Amino acid sequence: MSQNSSLSYRDAGVDIDAGDQLVENIKPYAKRTMRPEVLSGIGGFGGLVEISKKFKEPVLVSGTDGVGTKLKLAFELNRHDTVGIDLVAMSVNDILVQGAEPLFFLDYFACGKLDVPSATDVIKGVAFGCEQSGCALIGGETAEMPGMYPQGEYDLAGFAVGVVEKSKIITGEHIKAGDVVLGLASNGAHSNGYSLVRKIIERSKPDLNAKFDGERTLADCIMAPTRLYVKPLLSLMQSITIKGMAHITGGGITENVPRVLPANVVADIDSNTWQMPKLFEWLREGGNVEAQEMFRTFNCGIGMVVIVDSADADAAIKQLQEAGETVARIGNIRARSGDEHQTQVK
Repeated sequence: MSQNSSLSYRDAGVDIDAGDQLVENIKPYAKRTMRPEVLSGIGGFGGLVEISKKFKEPVLVSGTDGVGTKLKLAFELNRHDTVGIDLVAMSVNDILVQGAEPLFFLDYFACGKLDVPSATDVIKGVAFGCEQSGCALIGGETAEMPGMYPQGEYDLAGFAVGVVEKSKIITGEHIKAGDVVLGLASNGAHSNGYSLVRKIIERSKPDLNAKFDGERTLADCIMAPTRLYVKPLLSLMQSITIKGMAHITGGGITENVPRVLPANVVADIDSNTWQMPKLFEWLREGGNVEAQEMFRTFNCGIGMVVIVDSADADAAIKQLQEAGETVARIGNIRARSGDEHQTQVK
């Protein structure tokens, strides 16, 4: 090609037609996530959403996150159908802990060269996650940036906005000694600790496609998407006062539970109250990871912590179990002594 030849965007590595095809592919999946508050569909320059009249003093709650290095395993295993669910869950579970009902979600998908089939799988997962959490997928951004990412790789980020009645914001300020700590089971490692997961895989060199847990392979267990707790917990809030919640993400149980506790209390967590999934036992043994390091890196089988008054604990457990959650009483709140760490896992 001569220096003066006509160049196109495609010659520079950006395929506008591929981007248009991706938008067309995902429109039917996004349509299933729509809520009555949404005033515009996918494809506009901005998404329009009004706030429902059911709120007297609506407060918007926002959250943003990515999927982290779990994406590296998605590339290696050529599994792109669940990381979109992870993306949604990381944000909607976060805003949920303050009592917010997720309203809408936007995604950002960046790559060097757009592969429409794998990108479609990713965004289908995003739409599924939104659908399962009652959250509208109102738009996003697909950025094709030649030279920025290795071939076959991409990055994901997501952004969720929810709404809560001002008088019903969950702050944790009323948590007191004697309250009960409930733990809701996780699906696996969710989207945290994957730099260590990958290091352990590198060291152990396991057969990721071998049967590992029942009919599931090790790859199935490692790539299981983050559990969405939105609908069961929004329902629980209607009947029981939830004093505090913690989404167990980076930092594990040890570092996330203190984020919702008043300064004068401690959460005593008994790790014998739930069965640690086989995946975490494998990670602990494969990496020779110390027990406390496990609890401050991984969720170890507890994806969401809910703190309620002791008088409400049995009813809360019953309702969550009826909604399909696996729940355990994993600890209690007590008075804090000095400057001790606010979550003790034993």
